Amino acid sequence: MAEADPDLSAERPDVWAPRRRKLAPSKPEAFAKQDTLSITPDFERFEQHNDMFCRGFWDRDFSNKNVAKFFRSFVKPSERFRDKDGFTQRDYALRNGPWVVTEMFAEMYKSRNQRDGFWDPFTAHIPPKVAPMPVEDPAKAARDVKRIAKLYGADLVGITDYDERLTYASGYSARSNSCKAIDLPEGLTNVIVFAKSMDYDLIRTSPSATASTAPAMGYAHDATILLALAQYIRSLGYEAVANQNDTTLAIPYAVKAGLGEYGRSGLVVTKKYGSRVRLARILTNMPLAHDTPKSLGVAATCNACRRCANNCPPQAIDHGDPSDFVYNRSNIKGVKKWTTDGEKCFTFWVSKGTDCANCIRTCPYNKPTNSALGKTIRWMLGTPLRKWALKLDDRLRWHDQKSGEGWWRGDKKHWETVAKAEDHPLNSRKYEMQMRLRKVLEKKRAKEKAEL
Repeated sequence: MAEADPDLSAERPDVWAPRRRKLAPSKPEAFAKQDTLSITPDFERFEQHNDMFCRGFWDRDFSNKNVAKFFRSFVKPSERFRDKDGFTQRDYALRNGPWVVTEMFAEMYKSRNQRDGFWDPFTAHIPPKVAPMPVEDPAKAARDVKRIAKLYGADLVGITDYDERLTYASGYSARSNSCKAIDLPEGLTNVIVFAKSMDYDLIRTSPSATASTAPAMGYAHDATILLALAQYIRSLGYEAVANQNDTTLAIPYAVKAGLGEYGRSGLVVTKKYGSRVRLARILTNMPLAHDTPKSLGVAATCNACRRCANNCPPQAIDHGDPSDFVYNRSNIKGVKKWTTDGEKCFTFWVSKGTDCANCIRTCPYNKPTNSALGKTIRWMLGTPLRKWALKLDDRLRWHDQKSGEGWWRGDKKHWETVAKAEDHPLNSRKYEMQMRLRKVLEKKRAKEKAEL
């Protein structure tokens, strides 16, 4: 069935005006000094209604009974649980426990057509009315903010400049099934980005409801850190807009703020936790010194490694080189990068009954560094010895899927492997299949364009 956009009528200039503002460069521009991430003259700001989770509400190709059951399972586990390792009622109960925090905030202002933390910024609660405290030293102020963010629970913190290109061109409301303007205060200059690590042992059971508990906890922690840190900044007299899954793109800001590098999986890869992190942002006008993007050797490692792509069940992750190819409307136009097929990813989640973290589980950077061997491998990945590090990591089998029941027992010595992961080298068969699919899509689009 053909797709139908939410209401975007010409009578709504508040929506159409920002949509037309592409902010594209005149020539290709490297983003945040990344070798694998650049913005092209075809760039268009992303519109929130094209996010896969939003499409589950309005897009007739995805808004169906199975998708509705998938969404309901986060508050009504009986929709999906079954007598299978990692998918029992106990596993779904474990996963759904932390979700009550974010769901509480998401439902708090639905009468105002808001879904805080998912489609709208968190609402400021009792914002203090105080004059801005003078900031004589932005570097010291930045150090204070980072220290406080970590006190509140963040694991990594970085600060960068506000970039309008990373703000959605329009928002979305499922309540009215329409787009809406993004309403931000004037004068925002800086973005505080923080990461909260997800539990390593839970992620090792992916894909399962057991593993899904890790991001659920990440969301809950993010919400409390965001609300506390934003209120601290407001108490100093400055604007603070707390973003979780809303308003702006998260991964580019994390890269700009120096938290990590862009990886093949389409996620930011940090030095300490790999891509095993949840990201959140605070937009502010508080004067703060900026961090710079970091070079960790991730691009070189991803060029040599296909772990995430090889172990993606629906084959949604890019096996090839970075390009500006887009699979569907859920991809950002005009960005040269490794691109994932969100439609395939989301369809697999729905069929499985919970989200998947195989790309995180199998990444060679996803290892605790509390052991000498883990630290050695992490160090080698940042050097010309990375190919030897990948081979060693293959032999250690840390990337295999573990049993959800084993996690419940807490017996790591006899933790059963339920699925052996594919190793890091390029899988030529999977790569060629992906390239053939791209050619089919390109021919179809060329034909549709010619018919117009």
